[in-house]
Amino acid sequence: MDLRYHGKEDLTNSVSLLISILIRYPEVAKINYDPERKVLNFTFIHLGILSDQEFAGLKSNILSSIEMYNTLECKTPKMVKLDYDISDSITMIGIQRDVETLVQEEISLMVELFRHYIKNNLVTDDNESLVDEDLVVQEELIEHMLESVKAKSEDKRLYAFRDEGRVLVFNK
Repeated sequence: MDLRYHGKEDLTNSVSLLISILIRYPEVAKINYDPERKVLNFTFIHLGILSDQEFAGLKSNILSSIEMYNTLECKTPKMVKLDYDISDSITMIGIQRDVETLVQEEISLMVELFRHYIKNNLVTDDNESLVDEDLVVQEELIEHMLESVKAKSEDKRLYAFRDEGRVLVFNK
């Protein structure tokens, strides 16, 4: 797949990053990148409606786990923010993270936390066709693309999501 877009390597790296995250982590429903703020916004979908109290508990558990991870890694994130939006009978949970201090291992932690706390209500795409070797390759690619995105500046807002087994990427 050729991901070149107007010959800009930095945009290619950003697109590759979003695609790799969606391929590796089928729990992530959509992801967007805001280059002005250098922030990735991950969206997870919970089947059902979370009450304010349930969201507050989920938010507390996830934020404290991320804080502990970053403390152990001797990092201070510039942004870690959780919010949610209810639509029909689902709750979309967003987590915003600055790219500058984010690493692939923390993305894995975030996904695992959502798996743990949301359990069977977490909407997950099917990626059973990926074998362990493919997953490791995707993780390495995510780490490489994160480093590349940190090093380069771009001006395109990117938005990626799943649609019937495909990953679609748009710029805003």
